[in-house]
This record gives sequence, C-alpha cells and structure tokens, in this order.
Amino acid sequence: MKKLLGKLAGLAVAVPLVAGLMMGSAQAAKINIALAETPSDELAAFFVALDRAKAAGLDYEWTAFSDEELAIQAVLSGQMDIGFGTPYAAMQRSKAPIRIVFQLSKLKFFPVTSKKYGKLEDLNGEPIMLHSRGGGTDSIANVIEDKLSIKFGDRSYVPGSSNRVAALMAGQTDATIVDLSNKNKLMKLASDRFNVLPMFEVDASDEALFANLDWIKKNENDVDIFVKALVSVWQDMAKDPTIISRETDPEGPIGQLPKEILGNLDEFYFDAVEGGLYDPNGGGRKAAMADLEWYSAAGQLDGDPSTLNIEDFWYLAPLDAATK
Repeated sequence: MKKLLGKLAGLAVAVPLVAGLMMGSAQAAKINIALAETPSDELAAFFVALDRAKAAGLDYEWTAFSDEELAIQAVLSGQMDIGFGTPYAAMQRSKAPIRIVFQLSKLKFFPVTSKKYGKLEDLNGEPIMLHSRGGGTDSIANVIEDKLSIKFGDRSYVPGSSNRVAALMAGQTDATIVDLSNKNKLMKLASDRFNVLPMFEVDASDEALFANLDWIKKNENDVDIFVKALVSVWQDMAKDPTIISRETDPEGPIGQLPKEILGNLDEFYFDAVEGGLYDPNGGGRKAAMADLEWYSAAGQLDGDPSTLNIEDFWYLAPLDAATK
C-alpha cells in the first residue's frame, strides 16, 4: 500500500490504497478505517459523516482496499480498526469478537441482463458477473438459487456496479447484479438493449461498519463520535438528499472526483433515499434480524436464524446512544 499525498486522479482499484488523512483533534486516538472500494458517489454520504466526526474531534486515516474480502481480513488481522462489509461468516467462524455497529446501506440490488433473458429462471446454468466473492451480490445470487431452485453457471467477480455495467454494455457479460443508481443509469442509456429482471424484496445489509469488540470498548468515545456523525447524516439525508452535495468538501476525496459524478450527486441520493437504500437510524435490531435471516439463506451463517443471538453479531450500545 502507498500513502496518497495528492489528488485522487490516479486511484487504481486493483490494489489497496492508503489515503493519509491526519485529521481531527490530536487528543483523540486515530482510528484506521478499511473501505471496501475507492471513493465514489456511493461513499459521498460516508465522507460527509467523516467530516462531521472530524469536527467533533475524531482523528482517522482511511485505506481503500480493492474488495470487501481484503477489508474484512485487514480488520481480523488487526491491521485496521473498523471496516466496511457484512462479515457474517467470519464473525461466526473466527475467534475474533467482530461486531457490526452501523448499517451503511441495504441490499437494494437489481439483476440486469441482455434481452436474451426475461426472468430470473432463464439464468439457470448461465454465467453471471458479481461484485466480490462472499459479498452482497454473491449472497443475492445464492438466495436466488435457493428460492427459485436454479443454479447459476460460472461466477466472475468485478468490483463496482459501474464497472459491471460497463462490462454489460461492452458485451463482456450478459447478466450481472448492480445497485440502484447504476440500474437507473443503464435503463436511461440503453433500455432497448437490457432488462431489469423482477426481484423479490430484500432489507438485509449490503454494507455495514464492523470492528473487534475489544477495540470498540477500548475506544468507546471515538466510536460514539463516529456513529453519532453517521446517524446525523443519514437522518438529514432522509429529509433532504441535497445535504450530501452541499456538505461535500471540494478539497476532499469526493470533491476530487470527476465533475460528471459530482454533478449527479443530488440525483444519486434522491434515487437512493426514495428507493429505501438507507435506514435513517442505522439499521439496529431490525437490520440485525433481517441480516440473520438473509445470510443464513445465503449460506454464510450456519444454524436456524431464529436460534441465533443478534448480540453475537452486533454491538448496539453506540447506535442506541446516537438514536436516543
């Protein structure tokens, strides 16, 4: 990994990158955050929350890994303090007491295909392109197989919905699963060439923030600052999605993205809020229960979800304090 000292124009998604943001009060312990992708419009709300946390005294650095699996491993190994992902299998099988503290987004993803397919059942035996092995789109594919008694063919992995849309447009794949924003963009560009297949409703977590419970308890003040900042942004965004573009730092990582992306932030967050992508209260117990059911069906958790204890997977104290 290398320290980024300038603008983000040269970001490459193939390798982990470090952005050294020596921010916040010198009195606070610096926390190391493992992102599961490089900065994008999807992370703009998160960076607004980081700016609010910085103003409240949080000192941090973030590292952008090329996929969720690497971010999870970085937290498990102790290289990073808090990470992006839904590491349910790792939480159940690892000896490390990993816990989720905040639901960043729900699994609002959509199967999109070339016109050769008209329904999910048509994908039986067909190859599909997904985000990452063990990630949210992988679990969606598993649940589709289970619910419809079908079996996908070869699975390939390309991080980033926009990259999978590009692969679809270029004819490199005929079937993938993408997020709300990129589904809408694809349909505006080429609805005559592609289908959005009917999909059942999903309320489980796509991305969440997680950390080692021992680390959380040792750094409870910093975690409280962070979660309160996230809740404040998620609640403000639910009332007015334009808060994200208005509070985005033009000198920060999101502010350095191309103008065509920055110019569409309002549209992205209007669509995301309207589509139910974000829970204004950070998920909490409702999200935890939905996650146990979903990730059990997806094959990433063992056992009957009704017998699983949400406190083995979530640490709710910071979120309870922030939402009072």
